[in-house]
Formats: sequence, structure tokens, C-alpha cells
Amino acid sequence: MPSSVESPRRAAAGPGRVPWIAMYHSVGDRADDPYRITVTPGRLERQLGWLRARGLRGVSVRELLAARARGQGHGLVGLTFDDGYADFLTGATDVLARWDCTATLFALPGRLGGDNAWDPLGPRKPLLTADGIRRAARAGVEIGSHGLTHVDLTRAEDLTLKAETVESRALLETLTGAPVTGFCYPYGRVDARAAEAVREAGYDYACAIAPGALTGPYALPRVYVGEHDTDLRLSLKYRLHRLRRRPAEGPR
Repeated sequence: MPSSVESPRRAAAGPGRVPWIAMYHSVGDRADDPYRITVTPGRLERQLGWLRARGLRGVSVRELLAARARGQGHGLVGLTFDDGYADFLTGATDVLARWDCTATLFALPGRLGGDNAWDPLGPRKPLLTADGIRRAARAGVEIGSHGLTHVDLTRAEDLTLKAETVESRALLETLTGAPVTGFCYPYGRVDARAAEAVREAGYDYACAIAPGALTGPYALPRVYVGEHDTDLRLSLKYRLHRLRRRPAEGPR
């Protein structure tokens, strides 16, 4: 039997087995949304309803990969929420619960209670506090690391790269009292050096956006889902996912 550490990696990297993972950010008011990172709770409700009507259920990436490793991943898709916005608790948790879904929340322990200062155009959106992250974890949400402060790891110096991967994991584990096994690259940007740093930091998997030839356990591709993704658009995105290239051999 494969170990619990190795199983998710094999599930993510096996031939033709790239999992379908949706990428969300903020769930709330989108009156000012220049980066299109926000969906309203009503839109999220309809999108999860679309999944369930097709026999699909959204789960955390950790749960998805573990199920696939057991050969039981049919009908499961990954749901991820980047940056750890405070509106996750007010806009997403109740909706997820109503549809019997879970998710992975990628948080920034170096910006607890801060805001999205990395977005030059704004608007400023508050991030979860330490207590907010604990509340999300108690609600059954997987907590993963998005780094410490949301920097592009492909341009980071060695010390910064280590801090963003190693220290962020340690801080989140202290905060939640649970293992942190997933990582998400800020801006979705990954190169071989960043992927190796994540592997060395002890994570089981990492999410990107469109990692190309790096696709594998430490560079899982994701599908952007936004406010304008109606049933028809989601259907097209789900079908197009099947055309993805087979994953390359990822770092072990």
C-alpha cells in the first residue's frame, strides 16, 4: 500500500489523470472588481448547484487527491479559494455547507487581518484574521499556504523563497493545530525552482494556474471560475478540461 504522503502525489501525476480544480478568490460584493476575482454568494450558489445536478461534488484538493489515490475520485472536483479573504466566512461557508461541499482555502499568514496590498488597482479587501482562519478550519475547510505575503516566487531570492514556503507552513500549522499539506503559488506562477522549494518544504501538492510542461503534483493546473460563469460556460470549461495534456513527471 502506498503511504498517505505518496498517494496524493501519485494521484496528481498519473498518466491522463489531471484533476479538475476550480479557482475562486473572493465571495461577496463585486461592485468594484477590476481583476474579476469576486463572485457573489448567489452566483456561487448556482455554480455549486450546477455541479450537484450533474452528479459532481466539490471537495478540498487534499480530499480529492486522497480519493483518487484510492480509486474513488469519480464525481469529485476540487474547489480552491486563494488569498484568504475575510468574506469567505460570510459569503462561502454557508453556501458550501448547503450543497454538501468542502474546499481548500489558501491563506497568507504574513498578512493576517491585512488586505490585498499586492493589487495596485484595489479595491482593498480585508483578509482573514488568525481567528477567522481557525473558524474556517473548524468548518471543515482545508487550510493551505499561499506563501507568507503574496510574492512572485519565480522572482524571489533564495531566502525569500524559503521563508515563503517553509515559514508560512509552520505558521499555519501552529495556528490551526493541523498539518498543512497544500501550497498555492501566488499569481499562479511557477517554475522548476519554485516547485522544488515547495517539495523540499514538505508539502504533498501545489496548485498553479496553467503550468504547462511542469504539470504534476507540485504544479496542478486550475480552472478560473468567475461571476460570468453560467451553466453553459461551466459546461464548456468542464468539457475542455478533458483536452488537457497528460501531466509531465513532477518532482517527487
